[in-house]
Amino acid sequence: MTVSDRWLLPDGVDELLPPNARGVEQLRRRLLDNISNWGYELITPPMIEYLESLLTGTGNDLDLQTLKVTDQLSGRLMGVRADITPQAARIDAHCLRRQGVTRLCYADAVIHARPAHLLTNRCPLQIGCELFGEPSQAADIEVISLMLDTLKLAGLEKVHVDLAHVGIYRGLIADAGFDHDTELAIFDAIRRKSIPELDQLLSGELGNADVANMLLQMANSAGGIDAIHNIKSILAGASAEVLGAIEQLDSICEQLQQRYPDVELGFDFCELRGYNYHTGLVFAAYHVDYGHAVAQGGRYNAIGKEFGSDRSATGFSADLKILASLVSPDGVKGEPGILAPLGNDISLWAEIERLRKTQRVVQSFSSAIEQDTAAELGCDRKLVKENDDWVVRPI
Repeated sequence: MTVSDRWLLPDGVDELLPPNARGVEQLRRRLLDNISNWGYELITPPMIEYLESLLTGTGNDLDLQTLKVTDQLSGRLMGVRADITPQAARIDAHCLRRQGVTRLCYADAVIHARPAHLLTNRCPLQIGCELFGEPSQAADIEVISLMLDTLKLAGLEKVHVDLAHVGIYRGLIADAGFDHDTELAIFDAIRRKSIPELDQLLSGELGNADVANMLLQMANSAGGIDAIHNIKSILAGASAEVLGAIEQLDSICEQLQQRYPDVELGFDFCELRGYNYHTGLVFAAYHVDYGHAVAQGGRYNAIGKEFGSDRSATGFSADLKILASLVSPDGVKGEPGILAPLGNDISLWAEIERLRKTQRVVQSFSSAIEQDTAAELGCDRKLVKENDDWVVRPI
């Protein structure tokens, strides 16, 4: 290994440097303050937990994204969190144990075993909120509204939101009568949106032919607002579970249109992200300058049940690094500071202290202030003494 290789970060791992780190931190504070105004309480779970607790009820996808280590004290297997949502569910179930509605929020680092997609890295800064104890669709609407409010406050405009409901696929596949291997193949094809492969799978003499036809038509029905009306016609003969899920989607869409007439809404009935733990509505927000979701979430009642607390749950999360890069791709420039000279004059120190209450002041290690030094330190003004008074002047 060469000397330079020793300082290389692992593939997919990045770090925030000035001024981007400051910009991300300012964004984090602004967004958390706003989420707090909605009634959400901040939590800071540990970065590492026993694996059983970290992955309870989450399914195989999160297991593959979780880095595992052995605890030197107990010998038990531990995991470095890849998602804060299960930790929030554990806190609600075992630490808070409230009977009513609980609203929690967070903003902290997570680690992925590998990048979720090509446009991100293995060290997201996850910000989000979780709402526990409310089964009605009013909770889903609140969480989606808070997500949109968060993206707007972050500076993202022209946001598109896709809605889906895992109950539609779950109800259809339960009535289809396919064998286990066929179910797995269909699920994989739908999740990858491979329509030709799905067409081939569903064209055989397998299971319920009517349901197979519904699945195939459903996979081809993604689109805008009209898609919800089309799916009602396509799945008119489906089970009550399926029809109920469609009606819920339609109702939520209608209310979101009233609240956010400028937000483009759509439907993707092939969206099965988190199928192993999502139990109802799922949603994702997209931005014109980014090829993947900038925020996503959904209902996941099953996790709380696995923790021994059968409480309804819904929430959303986003990556602060991605949000910050979309607002200012070239880096976030902080407010320019004031460069103060070095000196033993107590009045100089008093003025520096006064200015630092509201502004950024950098004291030089030289009594002479050079323009090049000021620029390097991010200062566009200087503190100079004029007629026995310290005053701020442009450099």
